[in-house]
Amino acid sequence: MTDELNPLHDPSRRGFASDNYSGIHSEVLAAIVRANGGHQVAYGDDVYTAELQRVFREHFGERAEAYPVFNGTGANVIALQSVTARWEAVVCASTAHINVDEGGAPEHVGGLKLHTVDTPDGKLTPALLDTLPQDKTGDEHYAQPRVVSITQTTELGTAYTADEIKAIADYAHDRDWVLHVDGSRLSNAAATLELPFRAFTTDVGVDILSFGGTKNGLMVGEAVLVLNPDAVRGAKYLRKTSMQLASKMRFISAQLIALLSDDLYLRNARHANAMARRLADAVRDLPGLTIARPVQANSVFPVLPVEVSRRLMKTFPFYFWDEAAGEVRWMCGFDTTEADIDAFVAAIRSELGSRKNP
Repeated sequence: MTDELNPLHDPSRRGFASDNYSGIHSEVLAAIVRANGGHQVAYGDDVYTAELQRVFREHFGERAEAYPVFNGTGANVIALQSVTARWEAVVCASTAHINVDEGGAPEHVGGLKLHTVDTPDGKLTPALLDTLPQDKTGDEHYAQPRVVSITQTTELGTAYTADEIKAIADYAHDRDWVLHVDGSRLSNAAATLELPFRAFTTDVGVDILSFGGTKNGLMVGEAVLVLNPDAVRGAKYLRKTSMQLASKMRFISAQLIALLSDDLYLRNARHANAMARRLADAVRDLPGLTIARPVQANSVFPVLPVEVSRRLMKTFPFYFWDEAAGEVRWMCGFDTTEADIDAFVAAIRSELGSRKNP
C-alpha cells in the first residue's frame, strides 16, 4: 500500500535481493544537504573533494589518491585501465564482478583482456594463479598478464584475510604485476576482519582499489583509490575519458566523507553482517534448506526447493544464484531490521512446512 508521501511505492516493503536496494543513510542525506548551499568549483576543485583526500589518507596512508566516480563499474574500468597497457591483461576469478556482471564494460570500454581462474570459494590464491599458462611470458600471441584483480568481499560472500591478500600481492609483485581490489563491499570486509582498511590493503601490498559506497548507505558514488601512485598512469584523464567525472563532485565527496566519518562505514557494515548471520542462524536447521557457503559478510547462499523460492520472491524479493541447483542469494543491508529477518524467516518456515504437509 502506498501513502500520500510515497505515491509510487510502499516504503515498508523490504527484500533480500541486494544491498543496492536500500535507501540512503540519514547521515549521508544530511551531508548532501550541508553541501548544497552556495557555489563550489566544479569537476572536483571544491573544498569537499579536497577534504576527501585527507580523509582517505587517514584510512589508507599518506600516499593515497582518491578519484570519486559515479559507480562501481566505472571505478573498476578506470582502475584497471590505469595499470595496464593495450597488450596486457587482467587475471581474475571466473566469478568476479568484472567478468560476470559488468556487461562487458572492462572489454568494450576498457579494452581489457580478462584471464579467468576457477575457484571453489571466489578467492584467488598463488596456487590457483599458477594454473595460468606458464610458458606464455613474452609470447606475442598471448595477452600478457599485468594485473591480478580480487574482490573483497567476494561475489560468493567470502572474505580474504590480510595474510591471504599479502600472499597474492607478493606473487604479483614478484612478476612485476599489480594488485587491484574490487572493494564494492570493502567495509563489510573491515567489519568481518575487525581490521582498519589500511591493514588489509596498503600495508599488505594492494596497489589500487575500487572503494564502494552505494551498497553501504550512499545515494550514488564510489572512488578509485590509488594506494601506490608509482604503479598507476593517467587515472585523472581516464576518469574523464570514461565519462565518470562528475561536474558537481562535491555531492559525491560529501557522501564519502560522511561514510568515513564517525565510523559510519563500520557501523553500517557491522549491522548488515550481523543481520546476515541472524538470518542464516534462524534457517540453518530447517528441513529442506541448507546453507551452501560460509556466511562471512552480509550475504547468505541457501539451497531450497525452487518452487518455494519462487513463492517467497513474490513477497520478499531476492534472486537465484544457481537456479538449476536451487541456490539463491539473500543480501542484508545497513537498513535491514531484526523485524525484517523475523518476518522473512516466518514466511520461509511456512512455505517449507506447507510443502512438506500440503
